[in-house]
Amino acid sequence: MQAIILAAGKSTRTYPLTVTMPKPLLKIANKTILEHNLEQLALVKEINEVIIIIGYQKEQIIDVIAKLKLRYFEQKEQLGTGHALMQVKDILHDKFIVMNGDDLFSGKDIAAAIKHKYAMLGVKVKDPGRFGILLAERNKLVDIVEKPQTFVGNIANSGLYVFDKKIFDYKLKKSSRGEYEIIDYIKHLVKSNKTDSIVTVETVSDYWHSIGYPWDLLEANEFFVGKITGSASKNKIDGEKEDNVIIKGNIIVGKGTKLLAGTYIEGDVIIGKNCKIGPNCYLRGSITIGNNCHIGQAVEIKNSIIGDNSKVPHLSYIGDSVIGDNVNLGAGTITANLRHDNLNIKSLVRDELVDSGRRKLGVIIADNVHTGIHTTLYPGRKLWPNTSTLPGEIVKKDKLS
Repeated sequence: MQAIILAAGKSTRTYPLTVTMPKPLLKIANKTILEHNLEQLALVKEINEVIIIIGYQKEQIIDVIAKLKLRYFEQKEQLGTGHALMQVKDILHDKFIVMNGDDLFSGKDIAAAIKHKYAMLGVKVKDPGRFGILLAERNKLVDIVEKPQTFVGNIANSGLYVFDKKIFDYKLKKSSRGEYEIIDYIKHLVKSNKTDSIVTVETVSDYWHSIGYPWDLLEANEFFVGKITGSASKNKIDGEKEDNVIIKGNIIVGKGTKLLAGTYIEGDVIIGKNCKIGPNCYLRGSITIGNNCHIGQAVEIKNSIIGDNSKVPHLSYIGDSVIGDNVNLGAGTITANLRHDNLNIKSLVRDELVDSGRRKLGVIIADNVHTGIHTTLYPGRKLWPNTSTLPGEIVKKDKLS
């Protein structure tokens, strides 16, 4: 059976992180979303080939999949998910699965879905108004309601489908958005009302994480970093640890990394290769630090993701934040992550103020950003790639340039 990963689209809701890279290459627990999904597909014995549809920032994805010797096809025009699938219909054998390349799936749930001729993987959600909601009778799909304004159900479309080549007998038409939608194949099967066209709704029993907004990375990171607990990798330190380093949690430390005296780690933490951590820094909560990073004197980091080659050298606080690659934070950079009124943090997405659903959210900093000393950043603010701040600057609005 073949698996098709849709990785061609351009994600603007995850700006500024995806200004410089495709969303499937965003990292969680020091692995890209793409790598997480490939690992899970490898656990499903029925899957014998993976095909990746690429488009936006395709060269970056090619660099990753070339090492893995995977097959890929380009979607030169991003005309929708159905259009992406059309690019590979001539090389498909028979039964296959299609999955969004920017969501995180479990091999256990994939294996459950492929037991059916046609299927969708559904997931129970708290905010059904954000998703297409699946209406089913005894697990048989009867309708899909897109982003309902009133409650009709809470089983959402996760973005994983099981098909066979017969679906291509139906010719897709452009939707109201001007795109060819993969969901219209599903609707066609449901409308045909034939016994051999039943679409089964299989519900997630293991895990699924949707990376719709930048802050969704933090929840996914907490989940995957938390999987260190009780695993064979518990407290695997391939680097050096000086005396007076205190570890109260589960950690993985890459080769060439040094944990210097006075470093205090309290939580589940993954640290990459060739990093310098300390002296006298405090890491707490669920944290991922990439390769070639420096976390220095009197720095506190809480529940955050720090990208490769980034530096937080001294006297700074980073809380509930996502920091990109090649970022340098000046001494005394402080991220505020809590409103005085304790309400949820809102953040600007495509000119709309979006409720993050999080009471604590710091900042989203893209690649190649530099902050001046004593920079203060308000909760939920974003710094675009290659931007910088002046010494003592207070960032109250997103910084685009």
